Formats: sequence, structure tokens, C-alpha cells
Amino acid sequence: MILDPKRRFDVKQGQKVNIVLKQDQRTGKLTEGIVKRLLTNSPTHPHGIKVQLTCGKVGRVQVIL
Repeated sequence: MILDPKRRFDVKQGQKVNIVLKQDQRTGKLTEGIVKRLLTNSPTHPHGIKVQLTCGKVGRVQVIL
């Protein structure tokens, strides 16, 4: 089973993920962290589900580790 970072169902609290921060969208630089909470309410999002990490950073999930 492949986890899709664009589907809210596949992104869970406590997961280790790579996100792209708003300021890094042009470069595509990824930030690794643990999901604290999900910020996207819709079941899917074409650019990835928006989450807040335990460190407080907010961005869209690109890879579920």
C-alpha cells in the first residue's frame, strides 16, 4: 500500500514526513518532522495536505516517511 501525501486519509498525527515550507516552494527544499496536527480540511489537495509539525513549522506534505 502506497501512502499518498495528497490524501488527508493517508496523513496521520505522529507520522514522520517531509514538508515544503511556503518560503521554500520555489526551490522545493524539504523539511523533515513529525506531524502535530492536520490543517487541511478537504479529503485531498493537489499540492499536498497542509500540516503543522511538532517544532511549529507549517507546510504541505511532500513525502510520508
